[in-house]
Amino acid sequence: MSAIFKPYDLTLIKPDFDSPLTDLIIELEHLRKKDLGGSTHPEVFFQLRNIFHWLESMGSARIEGNNTTIAEYVETKIDDIPKNQNSKLLEIDNIDEAMDFIENTVKDYPINKDLISELHKIAVRDLPPPPNGEGDATPGIYRNHNIKINNSIHLPPDSFLVDTYMEELFSFINSEKSTKYDLLKAAIAHHRFVWIHPFGNGNGRTVRLFTYAMLVKNGLNINAGRIINPTAVFCTNRNTYYDMLSKADTGTEEGILTWCEYVLRGLKEEIEKVDKLSDYTYLKNEVLIPAINYSLERKFITDIESKILKKAVDLQVIKNEDIKEILHDKNTSQISREIKKLVDKKMLVPEEEGARRYILRFENNHLLRGVIQILDNKGFLPVKDN
Repeated sequence: MSAIFKPYDLTLIKPDFDSPLTDLIIELEHLRKKDLGGSTHPEVFFQLRNIFHWLESMGSARIEGNNTTIAEYVETKIDDIPKNQNSKLLEIDNIDEAMDFIENTVKDYPINKDLISELHKIAVRDLPPPPNGEGDATPGIYRNHNIKINNSIHLPPDSFLVDTYMEELFSFINSEKSTKYDLLKAAIAHHRFVWIHPFGNGNGRTVRLFTYAMLVKNGLNINAGRIINPTAVFCTNRNTYYDMLSKADTGTEEGILTWCEYVLRGLKEEIEKVDKLSDYTYLKNEVLIPAINYSLERKFITDIESKILKKAVDLQVIKNEDIKEILHDKNTSQISREIKKLVDKKMLVPEEEGARRYILRFENNHLLRGVIQILDNKGFLPVKDN
């Protein structure tokens, strides 16, 4: 069947009171307002946030065909390998940079054409345009030509209509509605963006960043005390994602509500899952200690290092005297040198600059392999290596 353009009105379709989607909206509103009271040290939580950002970025790129494995990407973080010579790694890093940009700006600025253009520029930066790469010949600028979407029966609107449809979309996002509809609006807006396909290339990566921006603006972000893992909703099963988008492409109320239920159900599952990590007892026993054991078994660390690191996990913040019982045959200066070795290996980091109190660091060293493996075993990862 050839692709056709089938216009439909952009409206806030509201589910029936007794529908599963209404139940999801109510549950998500509760989760959004819930005071987590997390017991995990903020700096440890921040490291987890970075890991999830990396994996979200990888997942978003994978939907578009990037085949970088988790193992390959983890090694670049451990060895600090430059990405500019590998376009697939650069593509992932661009998405990660765009997510940081969102967290640093979106609370203070509206979601509008300027923001979307900047997200697109970052997403395609320094990447060659098709057919040689995943860049765009006109970064940040709406397409001036008509396009088709691979393997889709939907034909995006003609290029001269793009600006009008995008302005309608921004008005829809920024319209004053009850906050209980925020996430429903985000789901509808995600599909509408894909339906418009405003850029020549990079629309998939940009729409997932666009969705992240809406979620952060609606309070589901690290600054509110939780990690969100939004692209896990989409990239866990690429085929399901495309199938659900196709249902919404029909423009029918049933198709759009089916899409919204898919998005909101996925969000609820991901939020509930990662909220566990704010409970330090869970994080310590189920993730960090097993990750240290994983690294010890593979001789990434020594027995003494593992004992010191486990003490850091147990106390969250350690100082020299806390490990005297581990290094009982060493004096204070020698213990300080052992701590410095772990700081130099990026496995401990001062709690504050110049402080002699230290916390576990696992995002840029050999411990990362173990943390990733355990998170995978526990079902936290949005992507998996085949």
